[in-house]
Amino acid sequence: MDPTTFATAYGLSAGIGIRPFLTLALASIAMHFGYLHPSHAFAFLHSDGATMLLAVLAALEFAADKVPVVDHALHVFHFALKPVAAALLVDSTVSGSGAPDLASYAMMGVGALTAMGVHTGIATVRSASSATTLGVANPFVSLFEDVVAIVAALVAILVPLAGAVLAFVLSVVAMFVAVRLIGAAQRARGSTIATS
Repeated sequence: MDPTTFATAYGLSAGIGIRPFLTLALASIAMHFGYLHPSHAFAFLHSDGATMLLAVLAALEFAADKVPVVDHALHVFHFALKPVAAALLVDSTVSGSGAPDLASYAMMGVGALTAMGVHTGIATVRSASSATTLGVANPFVSLFEDVVAIVAALVAILVPLAGAVLAFVLSVVAMFVAVRLIGAAQRARGSTIATS
């Protein structure tokens, strides 16, 4: 298998960890115009209907993520959706015309874990934003996430190896931020209990 194919899939997995429907819509558009080549089983992804449906879902996701409380409900839904979407997108690009083999399953697992890791970081930042700003900053955080997801997807599609590096950096940063914020919350909770 061409390493750039997996690099593209891996890069798109990080984008899915931020915005699944936006990333899938961009991948569908790229497939439609021949920048990505899905396996036969996933050929429907570049159809006009799939592209339009994913674009509508991306627009709904964009709007819903700007509404406090709704954004947290969306993150709960995404907890299950993102790893599955990433694994399927990886499978659509790496399995070629045949059935997935052991290497393909391993790559699907890497894609799912990447999306889950990025999602964990995003959800933790959003929770901290809600706690410290009562949700006022959440729409601005969401817009920043939109930009990062678009850049991650476009780089993964157009410059796959750079997209893979960007995905790795996003994963590491997301997990680092999540660990730091969770640790800070636990220390704050511990000091509150100790003083009461």
